[in-house]
Amino acid sequence: MSLEIILITGMSGSGKSVALHALEDAGYYCVDNLPPELLLSFVELQHKLHGSKVAIAMDARSAAALPQLPAQLERLQNLGLMPYFIFLDASTNTLVKRFSETRRRHPLSQDKLATERQALEQDIETERELLGSLRDKSLVLDTSDLKSSQLQTYIKQLIAAPTSQMTLVFQSFGFKHGLPMDSDYVFDVRMLPNPHYETALRPLTGLDWPVIQYLTQQPQVLQMQQDIQTFLERWLNVLAQNHRSYVTVAIGCTGGQHRSVYLVEALAKHFGPHWPTLRRHRSLDFHDKLALPMGGDAAAASS
Repeated sequence: MSLEIILITGMSGSGKSVALHALEDAGYYCVDNLPPELLLSFVELQHKLHGSKVAIAMDARSAAALPQLPAQLERLQNLGLMPYFIFLDASTNTLVKRFSETRRRHPLSQDKLATERQALEQDIETERELLGSLRDKSLVLDTSDLKSSQLQTYIKQLIAAPTSQMTLVFQSFGFKHGLPMDSDYVFDVRMLPNPHYETALRPLTGLDWPVIQYLTQQPQVLQMQQDIQTFLERWLNVLAQNHRSYVTVAIGCTGGQHRSVYLVEALAKHFGPHWPTLRRHRSLDFHDKLALPMGGDAAAASS
C-alpha cells in the first residue's frame, strides 16, 4: 500500500481548519475530527477511493477515544505506513483571546460558552496534558502570531519537503515578541553587534545587502555562525538516526529584524546542500500580523 498520510493535531483554536484547507488545496483528501478507532479502516478505504494523499485532523473533540490511537498507529506501521504528525499550538493567552472573540465553546467545557477566563484556561491546560503524547512525536507549529495565509504557506512548504530525509527548519524571531513554542533548539544572539543602532541600517532587515555587509564584517557574528554550524553538524546525523522528521532551530535577537534574520539565511545556505531546509522569519512583519482565527477559521475556532 503506497499512501501518504498527514495527521493534523493540536490545540483547539490553533488553526487546524486553516491547515486542512492548505492541504486540500495541495491535493490531499481531508477529513476533520476522525474518531481514532476508525483510523485504520478509513485509511484503507480512502486509499482505494481517493488515491495516495490523505490528511486527517484529530483533537480533543475525540478525547475519550484518543487512548486507542497508539494501537491504530501500530497497525498502520505493520502495513508499512506511518503518518507525518503536525501539531498546531499557540500560547494560552492567544487561545483565550480567540475563544473570547468568537464566543465559541471549548470542546472540553461543560456546555457553556467560553466567557470565564479561569475556567477556559483550565480547559486549555487539560487539553495540553491530554494531547501531550501526540505533541512529543510531531512537528510543532506555533500559530500565536500567524496570519492564516502564513500558516497555509508554512504547511505547503512542509509537505513539499522530501519525506525520506529529515528536514531542517530555521526560523528567526524577536525576543520582545516572545519565545517561539515550536523550536527544538533556541540560540540567543542578542549579544552580537546590533544594526539597529546604525541609523542607515535601522529600517532595513537581515535580507538587505547593507545589513548583510555590516554583519559579515563583525567577528563575533561570524564566530556565532560557526559555533551553531559546528553544533548542528555534530548532532544532525544522530537526530536523523533517531527517526526525526523535522528539526526546528530558532535564532532570536531583540526584534527579529536584523541579526537573527541574517543568521537564519546564512545557516540555511550552509546546510541546504546537505539537508532539506526551510526558513521562516516570524517577526519581519509582526507589526501588521493578524492573529488567527481568520476567515473560515473564525467560525471554527474550536476545531
